[in-house]
Amino acid sequence: MSTMPVGGLVPHAIENAADLIVRNAKIHTGDPGRPHADALAIHDGVITVVGDDKDVAAHVGAGTKVVDALGRRVIPGLNDAHLHVIRGGLNYVLELRWDGVRTLRQGLAMLREQAARTPKGQWVRVVGGWSAEQFTERRLPTVAELNAAAPDTPVFVLHLYQSAVLNRAALKAAGFTRDTPDPKGGQIVRGRDGEPTGMLLASPSALILYSTLAKAPVLDEEHRKTSTRHFLRELNRFGLTSAIDAAGGFQNFPDNYETVTELAREGQLSLRIAYHLFPQTAGQEIDDLTRWIGMVRPEDGDEWLRLNGAGENLTWAAADFENFAQPRPEHSPDYEVEFEKAVRLLMENGWGFRLHATYDETIRRDLAVFEKLASEGLFPGGNRWLFDHAETVSPDSLDRIAALGGAMSVQNRLSFQGEAFVRRYGPGAAADAPPIRAMLDRGLTVGAGTDATRVSTYNPWVALHWLVSGRSVGDLALRPPSNRVDRQTALAMFTRAGAALTGEDEVKGVLRPGCYADLAVLSEDYFAVPEPDIAHIESLLTVTGGRIVYAAAEYEGLDEELPPVSPAWSPVAHFGGYQASRRAAPPGARQAELLGQAIAESEQHRQWRIARGLTPDAASTPFDPCFVL
Repeated sequence: MSTMPVGGLVPHAIENAADLIVRNAKIHTGDPGRPHADALAIHDGVITVVGDDKDVAAHVGAGTKVVDALGRRVIPGLNDAHLHVIRGGLNYVLELRWDGVRTLRQGLAMLREQAARTPKGQWVRVVGGWSAEQFTERRLPTVAELNAAAPDTPVFVLHLYQSAVLNRAALKAAGFTRDTPDPKGGQIVRGRDGEPTGMLLASPSALILYSTLAKAPVLDEEHRKTSTRHFLRELNRFGLTSAIDAAGGFQNFPDNYETVTELAREGQLSLRIAYHLFPQTAGQEIDDLTRWIGMVRPEDGDEWLRLNGAGENLTWAAADFENFAQPRPEHSPDYEVEFEKAVRLLMENGWGFRLHATYDETIRRDLAVFEKLASEGLFPGGNRWLFDHAETVSPDSLDRIAALGGAMSVQNRLSFQGEAFVRRYGPGAAADAPPIRAMLDRGLTVGAGTDATRVSTYNPWVALHWLVSGRSVGDLALRPPSNRVDRQTALAMFTRAGAALTGEDEVKGVLRPGCYADLAVLSEDYFAVPEPDIAHIESLLTVTGGRIVYAAAEYEGLDEELPPVSPAWSPVAHFGGYQASRRAAPPGARQAELLGQAIAESEQHRQWRIARGLTPDAASTPFDPCFVL
């Protein structure tokens, strides 16, 4: 493999020469002992030297790859502390991603084009990563628009935890008729004739949305491996080198974990994954947990794939739904009985866990169970545990969490649902949703993540922008400066804190000798770009375990080769994943851009009128007579 030629670094005949050297960089190490450096050396997947050019020069051997960062910012590899990476990988190549798309018009054009190439029997599915608030039009697609874009191909469009829009073909493929009953916690919207219109509402449970999606065709095992590898490469594109998989609905163990397990055996993972196990069937949770305790133990595996514990649900009755378009769900008055059994079983067997908990009302009830077990000397028993989400957690609950040795993991769900949250609970509540500064001020470990892929996008820079700015993707100011964090703190939440949640903070999340060689060379300097541009940063070179797993721009071709995206009709094969958006343009440039769009739309309208005989065909006449020569 060729690398960029660098003068002054001469190969030596030495033992244990570096495999890879990155130099001429602005390295943010994340290590308080040496926060800044210019170069580093890597051998056998581990950082061996951090310093400047003269420090690494003696480690250049005949086979050393030397990468010139060209003065760019280098950071530790990002670690998404709550990502549904396993499930996302199994479905990635089947999904049309609207992540980063700026207009509904563009999204519908992509959908129409994809429907034309999708074979009979397959669906077009848009599953998460977007919000109506990101579109110029500020609205969802209508059923009529989906029917026009794809008259015969089933189309399923998921919007957050709130709703899904289906065209006629998808209603038929999913088996919805006038006689189909509404499931518990969900609504099939019907017209005046009693027939389903194509709108499904979570009210408040999203089960109706996900159970409908589960009716779509799935990939075979070989395609699942290719899909997962391309999804991991897409995550590497943004500088991600680790993720904690939060399990989730419709992710069975061990069946749905076989793909990443096989890739790990073959050495083909480009992202380190710590995974959780989530009971799938209400009423069977204790049986599932008992069976898994007999099969695996936390930290089984290696640095690439390892079990981290149970969750994010332990019992279904204790889960609260995060659909902010609906009122907070009311739990059964006695869910603690089974919940306590689950927590007791885990503590007695040395299992940690994470818990989905959106509302303080749920968190308080869960804490009461933990405190009861703590009074028996059973909790936490040296086991790692944390709450996820916690948008409305109270100061008193945070004090109780700290007293019990817990941790937190927050996600930028309000980047996409912030407007709905404000409409229901008001701007005052949104200012503290979640109370990040209060968590940090109590000394709690606070990991950060995205909760991708079915709600937020998997692009971590959108989440980092939300942490720093407090704004949604619709540019609504949610959190005031008093509940925001600076860029260094936000980055630590996406690196060192995530490593702490898996007990790996001594070897991951910082760039220092002896730590995993996980890093990213960024397209823009995270610490210097204007705040709105944080969301537009990508990695140009991502290294995981000393392997170059993603390379772009000057480094293109240095990364590992992947098989082509398959099947060939996959949306990813034609559109890719996240739709890269341009950095914020200056006002003058933005005005010119909008003017250009208006001219293009005006010409489209003229052609539409000509085609319908509503205006003379003036093809021989220039569109703008001002340009006649």
